Amino acid sequence: MELAIDTSTDFSSVALSYQGETIAELTWHAGQSHTVELVPNIVHLLNRTKSSPQSLSAVFVAKGPGSFNGIRVGISTAKGLALALNIPLVGISTLEIEAYPFAFTKLPLCPIHNAGRGEIATALYWQNEDWRCLVEEHITTVDALCQKIRRKTLFCGEIPPSVVEQLQQRLARQAIIPDPEARLRHASYLAILGWRRLNKGEQDNPATLQPLYLRQPPITQKKVK
Repeated sequence: MELAIDTSTDFSSVALSYQGETIAELTWHAGQSHTVELVPNIVHLLNRTKSSPQSLSAVFVAKGPGSFNGIRVGISTAKGLALALNIPLVGISTLEIEAYPFAFTKLPLCPIHNAGRGEIATALYWQNEDWRCLVEEHITTVDALCQKIRRKTLFCGEIPPSVVEQLQQRLARQAIIPDPEARLRHASYLAILGWRRLNKGEQDNPATLQPLYLRQPPITQKKVK
């Protein structure tokens, strides 16, 4: 049985799965309370399924981008479990987790997060014969992103309302944007993607897996003199 942990943003989600198939899932609004809420909710999920930590065979974790604090808490917890239980650890991009539920559309999929400073974090995915990342995670502006859109594209993720408005104004019918409820992340999709990597023999080293911040946390940024 695998445990999937996603604390990338204000919304958090954990799931238990068997070979990527979800057994149980819990999704909640954590706000800034990831530190105090994550472990109790994992314990709750294990109790609900009458399982124990020793029954876990792997742990999957969303590695960002997103909330600096949330990502740190999720990855630290996942690393601790992987080391304590001596089980594989697999990190998956938060943007990929947000895009994957819409793979069935066969459209280019563009997840978006607010990166602050008038910028966004984004990437581009597409499901044809295989699930592919066409453009790696990066920070850009809405204007720069819109200039690169040449065909109908589905935008997903926790997109700020102001960005939704800009996309609709700039791209019109080329921008497909599902309702916010449909764009909410679920750890069940992390479980699928994590299992795919693990089943290919891929895993991450707990000693070297790093959060995907895209830019340095404010506390580590150098001050401009």
